[in-house]
Formats: sequence, structure tokens, C-alpha cells
Amino acid sequence: MNVPLWVWFASIAGLLVLLAVDLVIVDRKPHEVTVGEAARWVVFYIACAVLFGVGIWAFAGGGYAGEFFAGWITEYSLSVDNLFVFVIIMAKFAVPPIHQHRVLLIGILLALIMRGVFIAAGAAVIAQFSWVFYLFGAFLIYTAWKLAVSDDEGDEEFKENPVLRGLRRVLPVTDTYHGGRSFVRVEGRRWVTPMFVVMVTIGTTDLLFALDSIPAIFGLTKEPFLVFTANAFALMGLRQLYFLIGGLLNRLVYLSIGLSVILGFIGVKLILEALHGNSLPFLNDGQPLPVPTVGIGLSLTVIVVVLAVTTIASLVKVRRDPSAVKKVG
Repeated sequence: MNVPLWVWFASIAGLLVLLAVDLVIVDRKPHEVTVGEAARWVVFYIACAVLFGVGIWAFAGGGYAGEFFAGWITEYSLSVDNLFVFVIIMAKFAVPPIHQHRVLLIGILLALIMRGVFIAAGAAVIAQFSWVFYLFGAFLIYTAWKLAVSDDEGDEEFKENPVLRGLRRVLPVTDTYHGGRSFVRVEGRRWVTPMFVVMVTIGTTDLLFALDSIPAIFGLTKEPFLVFTANAFALMGLRQLYFLIGGLLNRLVYLSIGLSVILGFIGVKLILEALHGNSLPFLNDGQPLPVPTVGIGLSLTVIVVVLAVTTIASLVKVRRDPSAVKKVG
């Protein structure tokens, strides 16, 4: 897929415009986001992603469009799992409801910038060392196993990452919020508010989540443009999804199992593709192995079906057994 530089710039500019519109319209007057408002924005961002995918279909073909949709759906589903931790972060920092949208907006914007760097690095490594897909595949299978056997992540206590700990040591942080401000001057000295700290927390925590989501999407498409845009649309819609289903997260009791199946499936897909194009000298004398590969159509079908079954099974489970509902926050 040959993507001209101007298409990269135009796509990034378009994404920035969407973020700016969101910031101006939604956050013009800080308020607690309602379910109805969040629902409208979720539909808007989903529509934007679908239109973008249709555009790819029209200009680059159905194969690349399928890769985009598979990557976007996978990233979106993995992001839903991340919302559990976002709820815990918001509770730990006692973020006022009227400022939670701004926190998520800036935090996720930071995450998108850092993911862009991560994606560029990953693409460069893949271009030079095709055998890295063996590592990606093995890592995803391991992550899938850990996710399937771990306890409910919603019950875990949030732990500060090294970036946040270093920030606290270097910068003076006020004890209280000062409206929506990130920096204040008190008695002639400049201070950082908890608002800034929680934004950095959201951004850096999301980057940690990318350790499994980025290899997963590279298992669906090797095109950096599709990897980046799929991540961007998933992250942009994540903020409104937080307010829309925040109260329903605890009902998705089988979400971890569904995500583990998806990650494991993509891990196997990666290893099969690596074997199919093998160049490692100690494996089959550096020659490709005649193994089957998984097409993007099958991948997209598996992802959608697994997510649908997971959601339906979760809702049926909590309806029959209310005690199965997770405790989040």
C-alpha cells in the first residue's frame, strides 16, 4: 500500500480537527457528560471510522479496507478492557465529574502521540527483521493465556507507573484541584495540579496497554498507515464510550475471556505467517514452510463473532446470577 505523504498529513490534520471540534463543543463549558450526549458522540465517531474505511475501500481496495476494519474493531475491543483501569484511575485521583472529559481528551491525545512513535518504531523493526513476527505471535499467545487465567482486573488496585512516580518526584503537585487548570501559581511559585498528573497517568497507562494491542494489529495488517489510523479512531471514540458504558463495564464478566481468544487467535495467525515466509537459517534451512495462513476475511469474522458471543454471554450470565457482577472503581 503506497500512501503519499500528503495523505498522511491530511489524515492527521483531519483527526486533529475532530479532536478540536470535540474540545470546543463538548468541553466549551465543563459539565458532567450525560449518557445521551455520550451515545451521540459514540455514534458520530463510529460513523467517522466507517466512512474512513469505506474511503479506503474506494481508493485502495477491499483487502486494505478489511484490514482497517479488523484492526479498528480489535483496538476498540481491547480499549474497552482498558476502561476498567480508567475508572479506577478516576476514582483514585477523585477527578470531579465535570472535568473527566477533559482529562480523557488530553490523556488520550498524549497516548496517541506516544503510540504513533511506537508504531513507527515497530514498522521499522518489522521492515528490517521479519522474524520479529515469531516474537509478536509468542507474546500475544502468552498474553492471551495470562488474560484468561488472571483474576478480574477490575478488582486490582491501580499502581503508579515509573513515569508517574518520576513526575511526582520532580514537579511540585498541589493537594487540591484548581478547576480545570493543569498549572497554577501559588505565592509566586508555579505548581502542577492533580489535573495534569491524572492526564499523564491516563496517557502513560494507555501506552502500557499498547504493548499487546500494537503487536495484535500488526498481526492483522502490516501497513503503518492502517495501524495508526485504526488506533486513532479507536482512541478517539474511547472517551465517549467511557461515559456511555462506564456503568455497564461490570456486567461484561466474560470480556477477558473473549479478548484472550482474540489475542490468541492473532498470535497463532502471526506465527503461521512467519512460518509461511520463514527466513531463519536454523528452521527448514531458511526456506518457507508449507503451512496454511489466515486471511483477513476470516480474521474479521472471528473477531466480530467472538465479541458478539462474549457480550451476549456476559449479559445472560449477570441476568441469571446478579452476584457475578464485577466490582469496579
